[in-house]
Amino acid sequence: MTAKHPSCRAIEVDLVVTATGDAESRSAERVHRHLDGCAPCREEFGRYRAVDQVARGLRAVPAPEAVAQSRAGLESRLADLRQRRVAYRIFPSPLGHILVGRSEHGIALVEYLGGGTTLRASRLGRLEGVEAVEGGPELEGLQRELIEYIGGARRDLDWTLDWRLTTSDFSRKVLEATAAIPYGAVASYAGVARRIGRPSAVRAVAQALRWNPLPIVVPCHRVIGTSGRLTGYAGDKLGLKQRLLSVEGIKLRAARRDFSVVRDAMYALDEGEVAYCLPTCGSIGTRSLAKLTLFASRESAEARGLRPCTDCRPDLHPLPAA
Repeated sequence: MTAKHPSCRAIEVDLVVTATGDAESRSAERVHRHLDGCAPCREEFGRYRAVDQVARGLRAVPAPEAVAQSRAGLESRLADLRQRRVAYRIFPSPLGHILVGRSEHGIALVEYLGGGTTLRASRLGRLEGVEAVEGGPELEGLQRELIEYIGGARRDLDWTLDWRLTTSDFSRKVLEATAAIPYGAVASYAGVARRIGRPSAVRAVAQALRWNPLPIVVPCHRVIGTSGRLTGYAGDKLGLKQRLLSVEGIKLRAARRDFSVVRDAMYALDEGEVAYCLPTCGSIGTRSLAKLTLFASRESAEARGLRPCTDCRPDLHPLPAA
């Protein structure tokens, strides 16, 4: 069977909803412009419209079985197309070009493209079972929010997520645990492994985050090594990790071919505790980062409902501001 031209795949959903009279005016106009020059799509459009018109005409009386089956098939095809469709937008940012893809279930993909400006530079166009369609103004709000976040003007990206591109149940658990790491805080790969009940699976956690389909919104940049080093990000984009953490106020120092968190300039939360501490409180300064979450500021810690330790009193003796 001959594969559809990309332009035909791109309007599949709009083709169906236009034939059934459910399309918005902008989508319908795009379909009719395409139909002017595409005979196969005109034929397909005619078949969809014929089925819809027959079904509508018989709405007041019991529909013949054949018509009912045709209508059910049309609705099933439309549902399948909508499930597979991911609308995307590529835009410039301080971190290079970024692609954001959204399905009917939520944000499915955030991808760094560097200098790439087309779908060809993205893995979205190569994913099986996904129909990538260039989005329009409906994605402008996402672009604006992401730029605000990267620039430090926004602390949260309150986006509904579509986890379909997560590769396994294990990866989904890793990403969900990572999504719970708050703004202005860091945890370790070993800490994430402990949070999902797999303390020995540190390498697997790192690999799952390496292929995170939703960087920034699922903040894998907040996950570091137990040595305090950043250790890597999105394959080979360590500099982006450093920039994102710096925007969030995380204190870093340059290390050999890497960066390292300045642990003694951050507040610490021990595993299982609800009070945050100064880095000099008791033995916390020698505790493994596998069991700690570090916060850049008291505000970041208290935004999570944490209270100051009653022994070291970080509320009375705060760390020097950067």
